Amino acid sequence: MEREDRSQEQPDRPMRRYDAGAIAKYYRSRPWMALWRALVIVWGFAGFLFNLKWDEWTKQVEKNKFKRANQLRELLTNLGPTFIKVGQALSTRPDLIRQNFLDELIKLQDQLPPFDNELAFSIIERELGRSVEEIYQEISPTPVAAASLGQVYRASLYSGEEVAVKVQRPNLLPILTLDLYLMRWGATWISPWLPLNLGHDLTLIVDEFGIKLFEEIDYLNEGRNAEKFATNFRDDSTVKVPAIYWRYSSLRVLTLEWINGCKLTDTKTLCTAGLDANKVIETGVISGLRQLLEHGFFHADPHPGNLFAMADGKMAYIDFGMMDQLDEDTKETIAASVVHLINKDYLELAKVFVKLGFLTPDVDIMPIVPALEQVLGEAVDQKVGDFNFKTITDKFSDLMYEYPFRVPAKFALIIRSLVTQEGLALTLNPDFKIVEVSYPYIAQRLLKGESKAMRRRLIEVLFKDGKFQWQRLENMIAIARSDDNFDLLPTAQLGLQYLLSDEGKFLRRQLLLALTEDDRLHTAEVQRLWDLVKDDLKPKRLWDVALTSLSTISTEGIASIFPIPTAIK
Repeated sequence: MEREDRSQEQPDRPMRRYDAGAIAKYYRSRPWMALWRALVIVWGFAGFLFNLKWDEWTKQVEKNKFKRANQLRELLTNLGPTFIKVGQALSTRPDLIRQNFLDELIKLQDQLPPFDNELAFSIIERELGRSVEEIYQEISPTPVAAASLGQVYRASLYSGEEVAVKVQRPNLLPILTLDLYLMRWGATWISPWLPLNLGHDLTLIVDEFGIKLFEEIDYLNEGRNAEKFATNFRDDSTVKVPAIYWRYSSLRVLTLEWINGCKLTDTKTLCTAGLDANKVIETGVISGLRQLLEHGFFHADPHPGNLFAMADGKMAYIDFGMMDQLDEDTKETIAASVVHLINKDYLELAKVFVKLGFLTPDVDIMPIVPALEQVLGEAVDQKVGDFNFKTITDKFSDLMYEYPFRVPAKFALIIRSLVTQEGLALTLNPDFKIVEVSYPYIAQRLLKGESKAMRRRLIEVLFKDGKFQWQRLENMIAIARSDDNFDLLPTAQLGLQYLLSDEGKFLRRQLLLALTEDDRLHTAEVQRLWDLVKDDLKPKRLWDVALTSLSTISTEGIASIFPIPTAIK
């Protein structure tokens, strides 16, 4: 009954959750509204494309390039929030967009036209039930930034704290619902013409986008997201999350701690502040990986307008409207897939594609394995300027026609998040190697084996066809140690505790077999490993670790590892 009642809601009335059925029903009974909006969109892009072609015909491309870039920004701005979001995504892709367009689209991140101040202040007063003068000791007379869904004022509370006040744009719901309806309708028509075989999943991607947009215009939800994000990173000194002032927040107004920092795309300011661009990128990439692989709760819209580098080197996130959650199994599968890619184990990678939903379970993956090897074989050794989603997408396009790959709706936001981070890396330093930052982190996560599932992934990586992969272990340790902040000793302690536990019985047995497999004692492999780690594992420190690990094991556990002869009993 609840679903039936909700389906009767209309987009011009309060609708707290995205409902594609209710939206479609509303606009199907009002076709003139959808037709008029579609004509506006088509007419706008047709005019822009005609101007581009005219420049080509009259050989004035170079002369008019800045004029056309400005025209595109104004077109997206005039079309409203949905198209501004598209422009924001493109603004982080210097590999896809010419520099003149890029410079203009970057302005969509926080340089949009504001709406009237009096209207904004009336929204604050209506939402919070008090006058602006009663709520804030001081507030800027004009917004300091205007984004696609709202604008921000700088203010101070009577208690002395400096805050940012986000006020939502008026009449957002009718605009968003109409655009989403047209996008969903268009998705059913353009899917067969796309270079990638997304099939029916394209409408699911639109639905996912719609769900997130509705969550994004709920500022109370954003505040809860911010606090959850802050809890996840409470022990991370490199990430800053602003505090939420709930007393001064509502569905359409959000008051949060003011953040002083510089935009990630402003390399000049970064240098002036004495910040290393590579270090800033590394902090962003690692925090992004932690969101995906540790917490599962990730920022799905990390464009430069939402990220700031602070003077103390911290990365500050300031917008938590578009977030998503991954389950444990998906997190661990993603981590394992990166290792399979690095190890060039394309059979296991194909299995991961099936598990994550990119291929259906009934597909024969064996013909796909050599195709994956051909597409991804050189990826690991390339710089980010060569190895990016655009490059891989182009190489995958032929596979998409030959094999039934598809993009699960859940992964649309993950891909968007990764693409945005990749775009930031390209903007700050085209030679920055994302793989060099991400793989040491993933190797460390696997080596530490902090969860039962992650330990299972480690065993899957270290054993292939029943044989221990000595070279893989060497590679993982070497890559993990390439991070100067990585201390191998705590990892060794966790590993030893695991080996001595009941859960580690299988690995103990397999390691003993590995040491003696092929009818020889593998002393050379052990020696290479020892040479690799001996500087980190000094005898005294190693002895302390061993004693600590043994102290955590019960007498029964020790007996199961070192059986006591019956005669002694």
